[in-house]
Amino acid sequence: MEVSTLPMELWRVILAYLPLPELGRCCLVCRTWRELILSLDNTRWKQLCLGHAEFRHPNWPNRPDQEPSSWREALKQHALASRTWTQNGSEVQSSTCLHLFRRRKDRRDWHVGPGCEFETLWGALEVAGPYDRVVLHPGVYEEQAEVSLKVPVELYGLGQLGEVSLLVCMEQQCPTARLCNLVFMPAWFSTIVYKTSWGHVQLDNCNFEGAQLQVRGPGTCQARFCSFSHGSSAQFQGVALSLLDSCDFSGSDAASVTIEGPLVPERNWACKHLAALARMFASWGLPGNSGPPGGCQAGKTARPQPPGANVTVEDWNKNEWQKRTRMDVLHQDTVIEHSLSQGEHSEGEENQKGEMMSDISPSFSLDYKLPFDNHGLAHHFKPQPDGSLPPASSLDPPSVTPDLLSLQQELERDPEAKMLATSIQGCIFRRCLFREGKGGVHVCNYGQARLEGNVFRGLNYAVRCIQNATIVMLHNEVSECRASGVFLRLSAQGLIAENNIHSNGEAGLDIRKGANPIILCNRIHSGLRSGVVVLGNGKGSIRSNQIYNNKEAGVYILFSGNPVVSGNHIFRGQAAGIAVNENGRGMIVENVIRENQWGGTDIRRGGDPVLRNNYICHGYSDGVVVGERGRGLIEGNHIYCNNGCGVWVLSSSLPQLLHNYITHNRMYGLAVFCRKDPENREENQAGLGGGGAGGGGGERREGRGQENLNEEGELFAWESDLDSEDERYTARRSISVALVESNCMSHNGVGLYVKSSEPLNVIANLINCNRGTGIAVLQSSQLTRLVTNCILDNTRDGVTVDKDCWVEIRGNGIYKNGGHGVCFNGDGQIGENDVVGNRGYGIQVSGSADVKVLWNRVQPARSCGVAILGQVKGAIHDNILFQGHPGYTKPLLHIDPGNENCSLRNNSILRHTNSCSPALPWVLENPPPRPLIEPPFGASSSQYPSRLNNSMTSRISAAVESGCHSNGSMFCSIL
Repeated sequence: MEVSTLPMELWRVILAYLPLPELGRCCLVCRTWRELILSLDNTRWKQLCLGHAEFRHPNWPNRPDQEPSSWREALKQHALASRTWTQNGSEVQSSTCLHLFRRRKDRRDWHVGPGCEFETLWGALEVAGPYDRVVLHPGVYEEQAEVSLKVPVELYGLGQLGEVSLLVCMEQQCPTARLCNLVFMPAWFSTIVYKTSWGHVQLDNCNFEGAQLQVRGPGTCQARFCSFSHGSSAQFQGVALSLLDSCDFSGSDAASVTIEGPLVPERNWACKHLAALARMFASWGLPGNSGPPGGCQAGKTARPQPPGANVTVEDWNKNEWQKRTRMDVLHQDTVIEHSLSQGEHSEGEENQKGEMMSDISPSFSLDYKLPFDNHGLAHHFKPQPDGSLPPASSLDPPSVTPDLLSLQQELERDPEAKMLATSIQGCIFRRCLFREGKGGVHVCNYGQARLEGNVFRGLNYAVRCIQNATIVMLHNEVSECRASGVFLRLSAQGLIAENNIHSNGEAGLDIRKGANPIILCNRIHSGLRSGVVVLGNGKGSIRSNQIYNNKEAGVYILFSGNPVVSGNHIFRGQAAGIAVNENGRGMIVENVIRENQWGGTDIRRGGDPVLRNNYICHGYSDGVVVGERGRGLIEGNHIYCNNGCGVWVLSSSLPQLLHNYITHNRMYGLAVFCRKDPENREENQAGLGGGGAGGGGGERREGRGQENLNEEGELFAWESDLDSEDERYTARRSISVALVESNCMSHNGVGLYVKSSEPLNVIANLINCNRGTGIAVLQSSQLTRLVTNCILDNTRDGVTVDKDCWVEIRGNGIYKNGGHGVCFNGDGQIGENDVVGNRGYGIQVSGSADVKVLWNRVQPARSCGVAILGQVKGAIHDNILFQGHPGYTKPLLHIDPGNENCSLRNNSILRHTNSCSPALPWVLENPPPRPLIEPPFGASSSQYPSRLNNSMTSRISAAVESGCHSNGSMFCSIL
C-alpha cells in the first residue's frame, strides 16, 4: 500500500495504535515506511518511552522538564541497558551463525501477594528457576531473616513505583539478578538491604529509603533511575567496574556513595558489557544534550560564557581603559607631584630651576646633540615581526591576550590526562543528582571513580578523594556546598575537567597533603571564598580554567602548596587573582589575570612562587603585590593598565623581578615601600589581597581561614614538609638583596618609586616615557644601587634622590628626560653614567649631600651640565661635559661660591668652536652609549620577554652583589 494514498497526519494517527514490535516490523518494509515511523518521535515513541513503569524520563533527575533530541533513541538506550543482566551466557566462538540456533531461556512468572501463588517473597524464591520472574503485587513484604538469591532471577514490582515495598536483607549468591520498580527499606536486624560479592546486580527504577546497597569486588552493579533517600547510601569495595546512571541521592547522613579499596584483579562476566555501555553513552555523546550541565562538549567552545569571559580583550582594552582612567588622569599630576615633593629644595635651587626652565627652547639642535640611539637596550624599540610597535614604545597597551585551550587541545598535549579521560574502570556515575545531604561521593584507599554529567547541590561537600584514590570528573556541576566543593587529600590524583563549580561556601577545589590532580578547562566562579586552594604540600596541574567572581583569591597557595597554574583566565575576583602566602610555592605561568579588585598576584609571608609570562592587567588596584617576607621569581610578565601600581613591593621582601613589561599603570610602575611607612598599604591590603583560607579578608578572615583549614579534625602536619625542595626551583639564582633586572617600565605615573629601609639592586632596566619621574628614591636608609639602566624620555626628572638616602647611580644612560637628568639630594655615588639631552640640568646635587660624581659624560639640552647647589660634600672628578645648544653660554659646571667642602678635579668641558670651518660631530665612544649590555640574539625581546639574554646582566649583578669599587671603575673589572 502506498503511503501517499492517505495524508501524512492520518498515517500518524493510525500508526500511533501499534505496539513496539509492530513498529519495528513496519520499519523494515521500505525506506518510505521507515521515515514515516521515525517521524512519530514526539507522539508514539514518546508514549512508549514514558509508558513503561520501569523507565523514567530520559533526563531525570537533573532536567526532567527538558525533552531529549529523540524519544526513539532514548527508548533504545533504555531497552539495551535493561537487558545487561541476561547476557551472561557462554559465548559461542566456533561460528558467527550459531547464535541463530541458540535456545532461548525458558522464563516463568511467579506471582507474590494476597490471593496469589505465594504469600511471601521467600517462598517464591525457593521454587524459582534460572531467569524466572518474580512479580510482587502491591503491598509491604518483610522477611525476618536474610534472604539469599541462589539462581539468576528478576524481582519486579507491579504497579506504580512505591506500591511495592521490601523490608529485607538480601544476599546475592548467583551470577546475575535484576530488581525493578521496588522500594527497599531496612529490616529490623540490618541497614544493608542488598549485597553482592561476586555476581552482577541490575537495579532499575528502585527506591532506597534509609537503606544501604553494598557491592564488593569482583561483584558489579548497574543502577538506573534509582533514588537513595533518608540517609541511604551505596558502598563499593574493590569493585572493578560498576555503572550508576540517572540516580538521585538525597538526605544522606554521611557520604551518599563510598568507594574504597584497590580494584580486584578478578573480573566477572558483566565487566565487558558495562564497559561497552559506558563507552557508548559517554557524556559528550549523549543524545539530546547540547552540552552536559556546567560544561561543554569535548573539543568544542559552546560552553556558556560568563560576562567578560572572552579570551581576547579587544572589546574592552583600549576604550575601557580610557573610560576608567579619564577622571584619574585629571588627578594623576597631583599624585605624582606629591611623590616628588618629599624633599626640601633650597631657595637658590628653586631660582636656578625657574631661570633654567624659562630659558629652554622646545627644540634641540640635532647638529650638536650627542647620538645615543645605539645604547645597550635599544633592541626594545625595534618593531616586532608583525610590524607592530614593541611594548616599550607603544602608546597603547597590549590588545590581545592568549586564548584558552580547549579540553581536546589539552588532552593532546598531556598523555596522562588523555589516558585518564578515556579510562573506563572503577565506579562510573553518569547524570546523577546529589542533593541536600552531608556528602556526595567519597573515594578512598586506592579506590577509583568516574563522574560524568552529574549535579551536586546543597551538600556539605560534593566529592572527597583521599588516600591514593583516583577520580575522573567530567562535565559535572558542583554548587552551593556549605564547605568546599571538591576535596583532594593524601596523594589523591585524577582528572577534573570541564566542570561548572560555583557558589560554594568555601573553596571550589581544596587540594592538600600531597594530592596531585590535573584540573583542566573548568569554570570555577561565584564562590563565597576562594576558587582553588592548594596547601599542605598539595600539588596539581591547574590549566586552562576560567576562575572568576570569587569573593576571595581565585587561586590561593599556602603551607608549602606547590601547584602548576598555567594558561588560566582569572578575572573579576573580589580580592587577589592569585595569592601565595605562608611558604606557598607554585609555578604560575602564562595566565591572564585581569580586573581583580586587589592585587592580580599577592605574595607574602614566605610565599616563593615562580611567576612567569603572565598577563596581569586592568586590575582595580595593583598588578603584583609582594608583601612582608614575600619572595619569588617574577619573570617575563606583561603587567599593564592597573589602577594602582604595576608591582608593589614591601622592603622586607626579597623578590626577583626579571624581564617584565610593566606599562600603562596609573600610579607607579614599580613601588618599593618601607613597612613602617604610614602611607604604605601593608596593613590595609594584606588580607584583602590574600589573607585567610580563601585568600582575602584581613585579620578577621585569617582567623576564619585557620578554622576552615582544620575543620574536619585534620592536624597541621606539614611542618616537616616546609623545607622540601622541588626540581623546578633548583636553577633559580640565589640572592640576598631584592633584585630588579632587565625590566621595561614605561607609560606609568612614575617608573620606579623607592621608599625603603632595605637594600635594593636595580640593574639593566629600561625606564621610559613615564608621565612623572623615571626613578624616584625618597627613602633609602640602606644602599640602593641603580646600575646599567636606560632612563629615557620621562616627563620629569630621570632620577630623583631625596635627602638622607644612600644611592649608587652607576653605568646608566639617562637621556632626553623632561626635567633634570639626575636630581640628587642624598648620599652616595654618581659614576660612569651618560647623561644626555635632558631639558633641565644634567646632574644637580643640592642640600647637604655627601656624594662623589665621577667619570660621567654629560650633555644637557640647554642648561648646566653639573650643578652643585648648597653645602654639598664630596668630589666632582674626571667628568666630561659637552655643551648642548650653542645659545647656552653659561658655565657647564656650576658650584655655589660659598661651598668649600666639594673638590673639583680633572673635569673636561667641551664647547662648540666659533670658527667657520665645520667641526667633527661629537660621539659617545670608548665606551659606546651606556648602558653597556649585550642585546639578545634572535627574536625580538619585546615579544618574548622571558627569553632575553642575561649573560651581561648576570655578570653585572654579580659584581654589584659583591659591592662597589671605591678605587676604580666597576666596568673596568667587568668589561
